Amino acid sequence: MVVSALHREGIDTVWGYPGGAVLPIYDALLAAPSITNVLVRHEQAAVHAADGYARATGKVGVALVTSGPGVTNAVTGIATAYFDSIPIVVICANVPTDAIGKDAFQECDAVGLTRSIVKHNFLVVNVEQLASTLKKAFHIAATGRPGPVVVDIPKDVLQAYAPFVYPQTVELRSYRPRTEGHAGQIQRAAEALRRAQRPCILVGGGAIAAAAADEVAHLAGRLDAPVACTLMGLGAFPGTHGQSVGMPGMHGTYEANHAMQHSDVLIALGARFDDRVIGNPDDFRRAGKTIIQIDIDPATIDKRVRVDVPIVGDVKTVLRALLPLLPEETAEMPSRLAWWRDIDSWRGRACLAYVHDDTVIKPQFVLEKLWEVTRGDAYVCSDVGQHQMWAAQRYAFDKPRRWINSGGLGTMGVGLPYAMGVKRAFPDADVVTVTGDGSIQMCSQELSTCRQYGLDVKIVSLNNGYLGMVKQLQHVHYGDRYSNSYMDALPDFAALARAYGHVGLRVDQPCDVEAALREALAMKGRAVFLDMIVDPSENVWPMVRAGSGLTDMLFKSADLKGEVGVDALHSGAS
Repeated sequence: MVVSALHREGIDTVWGYPGGAVLPIYDALLAAPSITNVLVRHEQAAVHAADGYARATGKVGVALVTSGPGVTNAVTGIATAYFDSIPIVVICANVPTDAIGKDAFQECDAVGLTRSIVKHNFLVVNVEQLASTLKKAFHIAATGRPGPVVVDIPKDVLQAYAPFVYPQTVELRSYRPRTEGHAGQIQRAAEALRRAQRPCILVGGGAIAAAAADEVAHLAGRLDAPVACTLMGLGAFPGTHGQSVGMPGMHGTYEANHAMQHSDVLIALGARFDDRVIGNPDDFRRAGKTIIQIDIDPATIDKRVRVDVPIVGDVKTVLRALLPLLPEETAEMPSRLAWWRDIDSWRGRACLAYVHDDTVIKPQFVLEKLWEVTRGDAYVCSDVGQHQMWAAQRYAFDKPRRWINSGGLGTMGVGLPYAMGVKRAFPDADVVTVTGDGSIQMCSQELSTCRQYGLDVKIVSLNNGYLGMVKQLQHVHYGDRYSNSYMDALPDFAALARAYGHVGLRVDQPCDVEAALREALAMKGRAVFLDMIVDPSENVWPMVRAGSGLTDMLFKSADLKGEVGVDALHSGAS
């Protein structure tokens, strides 16, 4: 039943790891040549890979794990998908029903454990309910605001028999996502945008989930407005377009933050006003702008910022209703010309500028060269840390679903499993993992999976010998007291890659960066690990500190002159 349900849902790849309780499903997979189980080396990587597959394709990813530690190892991946609204179904086995609650070997309450980090979860105790439950799981994961769904199946249910009847459709009385948007609210939004003299568009991951890139481009053209894409929204509007002001927020651009803060009408498309995006909510709202928020999840509306025009609905559907209500040409309006002069003056701040060095590799330089050699057309899968922010700042994404990273939970170790999922979906595409010496060690065992399944991903590690973002926070907030952010025993990553049967290259001179990237990308059929030894003193600028207003930005270490760390203040130290 499980395998037949996967087949009916069009699933061709399952990411998983076997164990005693889940063996009935693995046994059935032997008779299903249309479905490949990719045997990962850790259940966390199984869920991350299914997640990466879903992010790149828009389809539902599937992970398969066993009971007990199989489920607990999967929890981080489930939470990662939950916070970024990614549609995955995690199928896990459990001990037999008569052993549940009796501390049986490898028993785990998967439903209780995952309740707060899933869109929904099920415990199937009757085999006659199994097929319909799986149909519901895929429906819930993919519709409305997408998210992970866990289906927990006891082993005796997996070994039972019943007629297989798979529903064509599913109706859930308590689950009816609203997609259309309220006509009156859409009219109010149109009126506010027609009056706007300084409009700004904020695009989040919801616009990508809704496949609304064309509608976003049309809205930007109608309004002649600057467009800021959140970390999760990069690629929903072309990063090389003249109206793009880049990413806003904690490590966003000067022009994006100022455009958002000084706009008179801000329209947010599938963006939830995350703390890393808007800084201090009170300061953000104090500017007096009219805020329009379009989101399919009503729980997101007004959650962190009070909005003036809330619209609950699918971003694509709502924009299609909104666009005909807007004038076709606004570019020649005097107020708009003045607005663009302001934006161009903010761009003149050149907030992403850095000093190139011919003797040491600057991490920013690596990302710029990566964009050049891939012509901006690669799938870039990032781990979490400074390298993630440099990639977001400097790799201009012109297409949606090309930037694969953990935004909400900020999970280290996702980069390589994400790349595995993307490469499985698009075997002929350039798939690059941007990582750091800390993140890559969390899932480096998946180099073995890449070898077994011929996943020729390219890994670009910005190796600075530190947990870079931790070190930067210690620099900014803790008076340069680097507690446990330096690693004394890093492996030879190039040799490690070779030990797994891949190509491993170490690069420590700026003049060799471009050639190494081109060589790696030219190696078809071989995974390549590029260990880039970068300047350990480099930090990610600009930066908005926690609790600060969006335009209260640091641009260099010198901006901290005369300050002391917060722990020194608390201890009374001078």
